[in-house]
Amino acid sequence: MIKTIEWTDGGIRLLDQTKLPTEEVYVTCHTWEEVADAIKKMIVRGAPAIGVAAAMGIALGARDADAGHVAELRREFDHICEEMAETRPTAVNLFWAIRRMREKFEQCSEMPVERIRQELIAEAQRMFVEDLAVNEAISKHGATLLPSSGAVLTHCNAGALATAGGYGTALGVIRVAVESGKKLTVYADETRPFLQGSRLTAWELMKDGIPTTVISDNMAGAMMRQGKIQAAVVGADRVAANGDVANKIGTYTVAVLAKEHGIPFYVAAPWSSVDMECPDGEHIPIEQRSAREVTHVGATRIAPEGVQIENPAFDVTPARYVTAIITERGIARAPYTESLKRLAETAMAV
Repeated sequence: MIKTIEWTDGGIRLLDQTKLPTEEVYVTCHTWEEVADAIKKMIVRGAPAIGVAAAMGIALGARDADAGHVAELRREFDHICEEMAETRPTAVNLFWAIRRMREKFEQCSEMPVERIRQELIAEAQRMFVEDLAVNEAISKHGATLLPSSGAVLTHCNAGALATAGGYGTALGVIRVAVESGKKLTVYADETRPFLQGSRLTAWELMKDGIPTTVISDNMAGAMMRQGKIQAAVVGADRVAANGDVANKIGTYTVAVLAKEHGIPFYVAAPWSSVDMECPDGEHIPIEQRSAREVTHVGATRIAPEGVQIENPAFDVTPARYVTAIITERGIARAPYTESLKRLAETAMAV
């Protein structure tokens, strides 16, 4: 199992995803500020992983806060939560995790300070364990949708690296399908500008021995037209109540191409990525990232100095392009306003 995140007495241990695939390096965040910085710098990334890392960072901050009274701890706790919320605005899992930690603090607010600290740590660790079970359930549901043979296209990285570990979401669907005997290969979009597909997805799948071919983002349409792709499956950073999906920039293009070529386009995401309070994709905030991610590959400049750069981290795929949304609670299909509402009222179906 790939250990993306780990709680230790010395701090939060993270696999540094900016170093992959050439180096497998772990860093330990000794303070909550270091955890927040690791989220911003994409040392840890992927909506589920961001949520778990944020929860652990909040617990770490509460554990080490110089607070002798509940009121003092609350002030520090609120500050940590507010700062953590500023790290990655699109991933709704971040806000889900912060809300859950706030709820736990309120439940424990009559307890002694040391007991509150212990309860917050336990809650963060519980979220880690739950994420592994959620990923497995998503993967089992989604594997039934993939063909018995052929190639599956994926965009960005929605594997173990994007979660607390284990199966992952979109890649978990592929993993379980292969484990069940389906003869599948994978086309991994390189996913410019941060190259999560070529750096991370290919690295993960090669470790599992799943045949993988990296293609540049502008090749997907040609591959589909030639009949080389039978399905597409991606993750999500936020799913609106109407089924619109925010995912890594370029996902919208893949979905439109899949629709044109009659290829099913699946989204695999934990229920914590579903934002039933967000009516549609127009209300999803889109993170803007550094121009350097576009102008450079590593240390090498690939664009002229002074050129204008756009670098939105995500785009929104309208629900009409989505064949199904796979969650741990089950599979939703159009009309999503109805199917997601039904799933909102159910527990996890394993």
